[in-house]
Amino acid sequence: MNKLPILYSFRRCPYAMRARLALAVSGTKVELREVKLSAKPPEMLAASPKGTVPVLVLPDGSVIDESIGIMRWALALHDPEHWLKRTDEALITRNDGPFKHDLDRYKYPDRHGSDALSHRASGLAFLGELDTRLAANGQLCDAAPGLTDMAIMPFVRQFAAVDPAWFDKQPLPHLKHWVAAHLGSPLFASVMPKFAPWKPGNPPVLFPA
Repeated sequence: MNKLPILYSFRRCPYAMRARLALAVSGTKVELREVKLSAKPPEMLAASPKGTVPVLVLPDGSVIDESIGIMRWALALHDPEHWLKRTDEALITRNDGPFKHDLDRYKYPDRHGSDALSHRASGLAFLGELDTRLAANGQLCDAAPGLTDMAIMPFVRQFAAVDPAWFDKQPLPHLKHWVAAHLGSPLFASVMPKFAPWKPGNPPVLFPA
């Protein structure tokens, strides 16, 4: 069997989730190595010294250590649902920049010395824009899901999970339906199995299963 790419991943990381979603929909097989963030394997750090997941090591030794890059690489190989056609770079940039900034400071105010409620309000404003956008077609760029939906959805999931009771009260009907549908999909279920942290010598875990 030809050597497979190696994906260092962490199950709950939204960046790693979106990389796994693209790999799964494209049917691109990798060897998945689950990472314990408090004990990152030296092999991952040698490939990507910045030490964040996901990291994809290709058979030729080249490395892709940005989640959007991994998504694009996988979809360039095979894009059966045409995700690449439904890409809004500006919206993804806002998600990964200002919204992620607010999400971190809402979720971890002690770590950042932040005003959680202020950042929650700022993040909610972005979600309101998404809700308006979803009202038109049901997805962020068209009637069918695309790269933009899958790049942003894991972060909305994380925001909603900080205080589910509060989130449930927010007037975001289209956003709530959108995120619930994706979280309940077979595709999402396929990228969320639990694996023990990888150690050298472990039997390889093939992903997607």
